[in-house]
Amino acid sequence: MGKKKVLDLYRAPFPLYTVKVDATTGLVITAGGGGPSKTGIKNGVHFLDVQMVGKNQYSSSLLHSHDTDTRATINMAIGDGVIAAGQDGKCSIMKFKLCLQKEENATHRDGNTLELSNARQRCGKAGKGNLKKRSTAGDVSDTRNETVQITVTNIAEVLSDLNPHDPLQKVVRFSPDMNLLLTGGTDGYIRVWEFPSLEKKFDFKAHEKEIEDLDMSTISKQLVTVGRDFVCNVWRNNQLVTSLNWLETMPQIAEKTYRYMACRFGNGEDEKDSIRLYTVQIPHKRDKKPPPCYITKWDGKILLPMLTSPCGTEVISCLAVSDSGRFLGLGTVTGSVAVHVAFSLQM
Repeated sequence: MGKKKVLDLYRAPFPLYTVKVDATTGLVITAGGGGPSKTGIKNGVHFLDVQMVGKNQYSSSLLHSHDTDTRATINMAIGDGVIAAGQDGKCSIMKFKLCLQKEENATHRDGNTLELSNARQRCGKAGKGNLKKRSTAGDVSDTRNETVQITVTNIAEVLSDLNPHDPLQKVVRFSPDMNLLLTGGTDGYIRVWEFPSLEKKFDFKAHEKEIEDLDMSTISKQLVTVGRDFVCNVWRNNQLVTSLNWLETMPQIAEKTYRYMACRFGNGEDEKDSIRLYTVQIPHKRDKKPPPCYITKWDGKILLPMLTSPCGTEVISCLAVSDSGRFLGLGTVTGSVAVHVAFSLQM
């Protein structure tokens, strides 16, 4: 028997570049597009409601589609009802709000409907989905239908990459306290903006080549950046603290045969106040027989490597850490996803 075909939960009508989950509402937010080319492929941000409908079965519904005109969203960060979207060499700031629109009707047992009130709407940190509630009192039943509505407003944009040839923002993050917005791009610069004023606090040259990823510690507020120049740096504000070397755990591997691709802080899985840093290393060049990629776990306070483990031969493109710090999610350039246990790094 062949493998059972897995049904698509959602298929975007455009090249899909980034997927995030909003912790407040539970919405799954996807984005991408065809860019400025006149191919008919639109650029947009989609808001999805994903629900479990049975044992190990899920369904998704598209709640809202926001058109981003001629610019595809390549990366984004989400927090407090705000999306920071990387579009070419700019970071576009969008505010979104989830609202529940409620309609109330009273229905006699004979089927005649009485209008009790006009539609009422409430916005904010509301639940999701199409909600229906029916209650009976005598011969009248009261039906309340709640339908989700999402509004998106473009509020600002900043120039986040100054590459004179092909400007492209490659990564964006909010600081853990949401007071800063951090961007990195193909020009190798980190730019730090005060949020929500978007006044530039400072910028600095972090890497000789383009920046692949960045993240900020929730404890020390130190910033970690990785680039195509084989370097992983630790910063305090715009001052270099140290450079990390994952090869300390794998001395048999020659230098510059691997480069850093992703970095992410996460809660320690074994101690309450501990923190971990995870980095992903991918081969700099591809061979006919693909070598493995590697993931390294670091002590997030003293920034010493704890463990390195191979994580498959498919090239890793992104890394995520669960809120609990127990699991790691790795995405690949072929579209596959693998989950690893943070403690042992085993798949």
